[in-house]
Amino acid sequence: MSTLTKAGIVDYIYERTDRNRAEIKDLVESILEVMKTAVKKDHALLISGFGKFEAYDKRARKGRNPQTSQTITLPPRKVVVFRLSRKFRAELNPA
Repeated sequence: MSTLTKAGIVDYIYERTDRNRAEIKDLVESILEVMKTAVKKDHALLISGFGKFEAYDKRARKGRNPQTSQTITLPPRKVVVFRLSRKFRAELNPA
C-alpha cells in the first residue's frame, strides 16, 4: 500500500484533464492553502461527503523522558483531528 502525495494528486489530475502540470500544481497548492487557513482561522473545515478537520488546544501536561525517566512538562499545543463523514464511512465499511 502506497501513500498518495501532492505530486501524486497532480499526476492523477493531469492524466484526466487537458491542463498543463504547472496549472494543476498551482490549483492543488491553492486548495491546500485554503484548507490550512480555514483550520487555523476557524478551527474547523467541513468537506461534505468526506469529513471534518478540527483543531483544538491541548493543555500543558506532565510527561517523562524515556531515556532518563525524568519528569518533564510538555507545553500546550494545537492538534488537528479528522472525523470521517457517515457517507464516506459507509463506503469504506460496506455492510
